[in-house]
Amino acid sequence: MGYLVTVKILITGGGGMLGQKLITGLAKVGAINGKKIEVITVVDAYKHSQAFEGHEFKLISEIADITDRQVCNRIIAQKPDLIFHLAAVVSGEAEADFEKGYRVNLDGVRNLFEAIREISDQYLPRVVFTSSVAVYGGPYLEVADDNFILQPTTSYGVQKAISELLLNDYSRRGIFDGVGLRLPTLCVRPGLPNAAASGVFSNIIREPLMGIETTLTADKDSSMIFTSPRSAVGFLIHAAQMDTSLLGLRRSLMMPGIHATLGDEIDALRRVAGDKIIALIKDEPDPIVQEIIKSWNFPKFDTHRARSLGFTCEETFDQLIQVHIDDELGGQIPGLSQ
Repeated sequence: MGYLVTVKILITGGGGMLGQKLITGLAKVGAINGKKIEVITVVDAYKHSQAFEGHEFKLISEIADITDRQVCNRIIAQKPDLIFHLAAVVSGEAEADFEKGYRVNLDGVRNLFEAIREISDQYLPRVVFTSSVAVYGGPYLEVADDNFILQPTTSYGVQKAISELLLNDYSRRGIFDGVGLRLPTLCVRPGLPNAAASGVFSNIIREPLMGIETTLTADKDSSMIFTSPRSAVGFLIHAAQMDTSLLGLRRSLMMPGIHATLGDEIDALRRVAGDKIIALIKDEPDPIVQEIIKSWNFPKFDTHRARSLGFTCEETFDQLIQVHIDDELGGQIPGLSQ
């Protein structure tokens, strides 16, 4: 297919798991709204790999600190047409290190937005911002939706909620064209455990499937909303191409997901993989993790708004586990052969 117009993409926090999967997803589609992807610039605060094959775009990788305003000015000076802002300090770390959380998750966002504002009136990039279900807080309705008040109960949630308001205002003023995605917890998250309090939701699936013992650090009735990394990449790419006039002044929306408790997860893992795998989960409550997760304890969400705009995901937790097996384990369960 011949392309007359190309698009330049910037991914902040692109060295993380989601950013790396997003690059793979972009390589598969090859174009955004009919515009061939010319270059993807990946910036992250830490060294990251760029082992991607089969893509036709130029891939630039660099270490950059978005808490430095001059760094943001430099990476925006190239005028990327599409910006995926994924860079963030995760929930557990943002709670443990108050200053770092606000420096990265709020000051970094403002630096990036201001760098865009200062270029010119003719520059209007699409900005896709990864927010979080953590912007919500109890007491909840039995079923909540996008109209539910934002009352986060963690510093991480507050940082994301403030960033959403900035996204609305900068979009309203025509500085950029923003879309905020309140992502459910990604599950099953591949790789090693990270500092996110929500990590327990992936740990009790990922490690047992590999034949490795893991710990259940929170109560089985602790609930969360989940989606797979595969679906999250789909959300990001869809947000990059959607008609944002349909969002009105409310630029952020809750993404579809599956509501489940830790107990529901274990039941689903038993159905998919059997009792041998379940036996690798050991109860070892962690008061800090329990306190953070208890402050969330999310209800079911009505995500009609997002679904009506074309965002889709899996329908059951069993499917989430199978997606992980297919995408990360080659369709096999290593733990069953040990």
